[in-house]
Amino acid sequence: MNKSVSETIILIIIAIAVFIGLRFSIQTYIVYGPSMEPNFHDNEWIIVNKLAYKFGEPQRGNIIVFHPPTGDTKPYIKRIIGLPGEIVEIKSGKVYIHKADGGTILLEEPYIKEAFFTNYTSKTIAANEYFVMGDNRNNSSDSRSGWFVSSDKIIGKDWVAIWPPRAWGTSSTYTQPTQAVSAVSK
Repeated sequence: MNKSVSETIILIIIAIAVFIGLRFSIQTYIVYGPSMEPNFHDNEWIIVNKLAYKFGEPQRGNIIVFHPPTGDTKPYIKRIIGLPGEIVEIKSGKVYIHKADGGTILLEEPYIKEAFFTNYTSKTIAANEYFVMGDNRNNSSDSRSGWFVSSDKIIGKDWVAIWPPRAWGTSSTYTQPTQAVSAVSK
């Protein structure tokens, strides 16, 4: 076999390996609907990191793509609000997390479109499940409907927006307070 044929074969093998590696680690998704406004808009394209939770646990504030428990065929995109063992409470437009240790934290949410003012309290979130909400709280089908997202239904973590060009860039990460608030405001 001459040198150019063997180089071509090696190049094809490398290209196939890269293609397969990318297919298993990232995937593109299209955002449908207004539930994640103002951060993601209808028909925006994103790349999802499918390996993110193979090496770590989902965290509060992460934006995930998942198979919804509602029977819809298209994946949903939402933000993780509550973690296993916690209870989520919405009171006077503020989101409180009642932790398993008895502490309560008030979420800081600069990413939402507008507050949701209907009072709500979830059940305790089971192991390997997550409470999710859209950033457009008043126009989102999410865990407030009584369902949680099982970890085996999570496709991956939002990584980067790729279309349209005005949306290019990595997703913002919001860290949340970890210390309990001293009193829950009315």
